[in-house]
Amino acid sequence: MPESLSRTALYETHVRAGARMVPFAGWEMPVQYAGIVAEHGAVRSSWGVFDVSHMGRIDLSGPGAAALLDSLLTIDIAGLRVGRARYGMLCLDDGGILDDVIVVRRDDRRYLLVCNAANRGAVGEWLARHVGGDEGVAIEDRTRQTAMLAVQGPLAGTNLERSLGHPITDLKRFTGAEIGWQGEPALVTRTGYTGEDGYEVIIASDSAPALWDALIDQGAAPCGLGARDTLRLEAGLPLHGNDIDRSTNPLEAGLERFVRLEGASFVGRDALVRAQAQGLKRRLAGFRALERGPVPRSGHPIVHQSKTVGRVTSGSYSPCLKTNIGMGYVPADLARSGGSLTVSVRDAAVAVELVDLPFYRRTPS
Repeated sequence: MPESLSRTALYETHVRAGARMVPFAGWEMPVQYAGIVAEHGAVRSSWGVFDVSHMGRIDLSGPGAAALLDSLLTIDIAGLRVGRARYGMLCLDDGGILDDVIVVRRDDRRYLLVCNAANRGAVGEWLARHVGGDEGVAIEDRTRQTAMLAVQGPLAGTNLERSLGHPITDLKRFTGAEIGWQGEPALVTRTGYTGEDGYEVIIASDSAPALWDALIDQGAAPCGLGARDTLRLEAGLPLHGNDIDRSTNPLEAGLERFVRLEGASFVGRDALVRAQAQGLKRRLAGFRALERGPVPRSGHPIVHQSKTVGRVTSGSYSPCLKTNIGMGYVPADLARSGGSLTVSVRDAAVAVELVDLPFYRRTPS
């Protein structure tokens, strides 16, 4: 394993538990424990815990923090109440997606921005680049000083509440609470990235192994990034670097509900207004295989009438649907539910049907 890879505070815990470790976005991360399908099933039916400490955690504080974020994000930050979280995107001047992030307002002048691991450096540079000399904004990358655990599944809330010793099940979706655990401050949020009920706990790195062990002792299934990927794909959630990136904009990715164009002024807004006015040439579409066959993977051609019209951005076997599923960009006039296409997987032409996202939707409890 290259020496340049970073390790989370839970690295030794993962190794002792027999996790299979792989390089991911500059970090040495667990891809699976008992197996991707088993871990996927545990989250869908019960609960599991993921180490997501590789994701960036950047604090912004000061009187100009809200204005800075408002000028860069596709969502309203000035109107975000204390204790609330919001999902949005940082766009480039041309409307391309630098990263998709979650912002939590921790108090009147302090915000937490959670970004993707591979983009942490670029996001930090983007924020610093747009801070004016008199805006009164302090930016601090807290990724290495803290750890982040994602607790997901229909039984996640009640079991996490028991492990933490704090009432957290009354948190609404996309809210957070500052708590204490074993004498250490912690932030608990309720967002998720699996299609199930989900919580995240951000805590000092030194405290992370004890919290992880407490969750495992309570019955949580340890889960790796492999199951996290199949879960988020079933839920129709995009992954930056696959389904969205600097060459895609939020509108063609189907993320327009997270973009405020009216009355807003953020980097990339004008380009998005033009794209909307001109009409989208392509859309991100979901598909499911109509027959058994090889799994469509990222980069495989999407074909219509013997002509390549797009590429798969994400693809996998769906443990819940018992078939292969995926997403990819296709011409806007073809991106309609019920449409038939094929995916070229090596020497095989796999027949697929376009379907509405998400592929899987949990039954409300």
